[in-house]
Amino acid sequence: MGNDNNAAPAQLTVEAAAQLQEGIGLVLGRWTALQMAIENDWGGRNSREKSSQLNLDIFSAFTNSKEKVYMDDIEEILDEFMLSLNTEVNDGSLEEVAEKMMFMHEECLEGNFNSIKLLRETNVGRRPATYVRQDASDDDDSSDDGNENLGSNSSDMAIDYVGTQSNLGQGIVVDEPAMKQPAEVDEDGWMKVATRRNRGRRN
Repeated sequence: MGNDNNAAPAQLTVEAAAQLQEGIGLVLGRWTALQMAIENDWGGRNSREKSSQLNLDIFSAFTNSKEKVYMDDIEEILDEFMLSLNTEVNDGSLEEVAEKMMFMHEECLEGNFNSIKLLRETNVGRRPATYVRQDASDDDDSSDDGNENLGSNSSDMAIDYVGTQSNLGQGIVVDEPAMKQPAEVDEDGWMKVATRRNRGRRN
């Protein structure tokens, strides 16, 4: 294993690079946490423009790195970007997105574009992630009303795609003022995504 750490990363063909960049965009388009942050401008008015840069940053990490790219590297890019949108993702979807991208990269190195093709096919006619939000300034009075609109499968703020989809982003929970529990905001004013586990494992 020690030799792998020093090995130069394999290079993608022109076709594989184009396929990978498309695949990255398709995966990001299915990531509910990211799409919610974009649709609600949690990172400001240019949130959507920022998301385009995320695609380029990840693609560049895979294609321009002088060293082997690991899953933690992609996770760090995703994590830092979401923090730039004032969103902290602790539901496990960030790791899932990074893992999917690593898998796609390995496939592209082998000239295998099956997973990207599947994403492309299932993306046709798919509506974007739905997000139910109560326009209310009172944290408590509207909490029950907001929950009724989310459906029986939700937990406070569950987001799901309509139609065919991968399981990326399912079950993500976001604290908002209209929910039963008040939104958690840290010292810097960042809204926290409700957590199932702590991401403190990474330095």
